[in-house]
Amino acid sequence: RANEKMDDDMEDYGFEYSDDDTEQEDVDIENQYYNSKGAPKTFVPVTTIYYFLSAAGMLENGNVDCAMKGFASIISMELEKGEWGFRALKQCVMVHFKAGNFEQMMKTYHELLTYVKTAVTRNYSEKVINYILDSVSSSSNQAFLQDFYESTLFSLEEAKNERLWFKTNLKLCKLWFELRNFSRMKNVLRELHRSCQHIDGSADQRKGTQLLEVFAIEIQMYTEQKNNKKLKILYQRALTIKSAIPHPRILGIIRECGGKMHMAERQWEKAATDFFEAFKSYDEAGQPRRVQCLKYLVLANMLMGSEVNPFDAQEARPFKSEPEIMVITTLVTAYQRNSISDFEDILRAHQDKLVEDTFIREYIEDLLKNIRTQVLLNIIQPYTKIHIPFISGKLRIRESDVESLLVSLVLDSRIHAQIDQTSQLVELKADPSRCSESEFRGTKGWTASIKEQLNVFV
Repeated sequence: RANEKMDDDMEDYGFEYSDDDTEQEDVDIENQYYNSKGAPKTFVPVTTIYYFLSAAGMLENGNVDCAMKGFASIISMELEKGEWGFRALKQCVMVHFKAGNFEQMMKTYHELLTYVKTAVTRNYSEKVINYILDSVSSSSNQAFLQDFYESTLFSLEEAKNERLWFKTNLKLCKLWFELRNFSRMKNVLRELHRSCQHIDGSADQRKGTQLLEVFAIEIQMYTEQKNNKKLKILYQRALTIKSAIPHPRILGIIRECGGKMHMAERQWEKAATDFFEAFKSYDEAGQPRRVQCLKYLVLANMLMGSEVNPFDAQEARPFKSEPEIMVITTLVTAYQRNSISDFEDILRAHQDKLVEDTFIREYIEDLLKNIRTQVLLNIIQPYTKIHIPFISGKLRIRESDVESLLVSLVLDSRIHAQIDQTSQLVELKADPSRCSESEFRGTKGWTASIKEQLNVFV
């Protein structure tokens, strides 16, 4: 769209002229700039912004070569570096980027950065570089991104623009994270942490929002490294920061990583809480990641044996008909019915949607163990003796796997049994604690009866 190719379209430009010569130079440059955009050819400075916004422009019409020559003319016409040259360079940078001409883009971008200190206002230069940063971040050319971010940082250090310096460093940090270059990532994180502190090293309470952004990317790093010890410390610190108004996406990242941490610790209930909070934050931010977190929430709910349906929540209900979610809800239904055959059939039929997620794949075996354990308990309940091959056939697993499940149940004191591996026989015994309780109730009843008889004689 035309608006995407324009500069700060809605900004009010208040030009001041010291003499007629300066005024005529600015008018000529301004007209040349808008001619390159394909706008009407007659301008007066006061009305140029109106014509600029209403023009389709040469770029919009696809006449890129002529537009680029026009922008180059604007730069050469300026006696000193000024705003119109800066605006023209910005257009050239974006044209080269969209064409994939990264080498020429970087040459033009380096020239644009020389305007930042003196040629344009701080706010306007920040707005333009912010726009370029956000646009360029979509590139998959990682070598180009590294060069771009580092060039920007060098310029911003000279211009002392702390906000843009912080944002650029966050993007560079994200790049190192994607490249799994954790050593270089840690160096950038160190600088970012220092920027959120006073000179004496104490936390700057005014920068709580920035600190949470740093925590979010650092927490992702520790999650990827499976360093739960450092992750837990950082996660707890992040939850204690109250002097921040972070973007909900940042809160979503922190909560999602917290949920994964709790899952690794087998704390299913805490994990479910975090995944639900992450889902709500991502949903508020309009992030597609919300669907993934909803799947993780369902996973945690199954593992904790909860009978609560996550889709009863008002926030989650609209997503129940999502194709990805419908698969996992059918899995939940089979799980709650303890139907091993249906559960395994669903896993096989939708392997691409469920097992492709490495995080979910880690816990598939836990789910299978849970459902098999529950079915095993149901199978053995009426028996005092039962053969392992019989259980194996019912569960559709190897006899050695049945033995492992039985051993786990014995060790967890969920059953009292002796396993004869030679004869493949399981001998089940009554629960001693239940026997003691039964005997206690019998003794109590007998005592009460004796007391009643004594009272009759008295």
